[in-house]
Amino acid sequence: MSADVVVIGGGPVGLATVLYAVRSGLSPVVLEPRIGTIDKACGEGLMPGGLVALTDLGVDPPGHGLRGIRYVARGRQVEADFTVGPGRGVRRTTLHDALTRAVADTGVEVVPFGGAEVTQDDGAVTVRTVGPSGAGPTLTAPWVVAADGLHSPTRTSLGLDRDHAADTRPLRRYGLRQHYGIRPWSDHVEVHWAAHGEAYVTPVADDLVGVAVLSKRRIPLSESLAEFPQLRERLDGAPVATSVRGAGPLRQRTTHRVAGRVLLAGDASGYVDALTGEGISLGLAHARAAVAAIAADDPQSYERSWRAATRRYSLLTHGLVQVTRPAWTRRLLVPAAATLPPVFRSAVNELARPGR
Repeated sequence: MSADVVVIGGGPVGLATVLYAVRSGLSPVVLEPRIGTIDKACGEGLMPGGLVALTDLGVDPPGHGLRGIRYVARGRQVEADFTVGPGRGVRRTTLHDALTRAVADTGVEVVPFGGAEVTQDDGAVTVRTVGPSGAGPTLTAPWVVAADGLHSPTRTSLGLDRDHAADTRPLRRYGLRQHYGIRPWSDHVEVHWAAHGEAYVTPVADDLVGVAVLSKRRIPLSESLAEFPQLRERLDGAPVATSVRGAGPLRQRTTHRVAGRVLLAGDASGYVDALTGEGISLGLAHARAAVAAIAADDPQSYERSWRAATRRYSLLTHGLVQVTRPAWTRRLLVPAAATLPPVFRSAVNELARPGR
């Protein structure tokens, strides 16, 4: 099997990497052991920048239009509309289906195995694969892009995980998501703030909303929602449409994003928190930059591009997570945003604009 680049992981970032590779004249192959549509815990809000990037790839998944972000706490609320264009609430499964169809249209092969081991020399990378019944084919290509998720086996095998023991106060947060069969009451993503976490409400269809809770406490979603009485009242009597999905711990730190001829993209390259909803937008920027570096035969340029694309997300997200760690600062966040609406609007639109 001949390829210019092996993409490990067939989620949205891996599939976008394939589309960018084909556009650049490269021949990719994808490794993804999960068959069919892939779902995962996700806030499901596409920021305007991410929606622009998908459209540029020829991918236009259906969903529910998003006009901006609304913060809610203790009976108060403040909202900011996007000024750079609309966002869109899209089911994770819908997004994956749309990207899968786009990749299928290119004729690129999706190999139903996962990456088990990566070895390399100066000119090529060899990927040993594994499936449910044992060893799979061994693939060799000049390049590998690892987009195998938050707990990336490739990242770990290459020794690119940063030692969490060095953190004096590690940020361990977890996410839970479920859908409710109810008509959306807003065209904003609502972020409900409480003492121990946040609840994100994203309209994803005319009769469906997704609710994702991020918290440092690992408790059932039903217990988490007790912290958000205003939201719980909204959802009272609404039928549950999907099972609960979880993810975490969310924070994953990396020492580098490039190891020889292997490049890490998306959550595999490091992750701070889902608080600002930039995950898909950022992953698409990584995919584009990784392919550009491969096409230029300059892998180290990806490290620079990754830092440039990730800088504002890391600074804003890490700063907001740190500021809101104490419960008393959480109580002040929405009143402060309401008092300084230009600052709130500026922060929202800084995150919403297309990545570089």
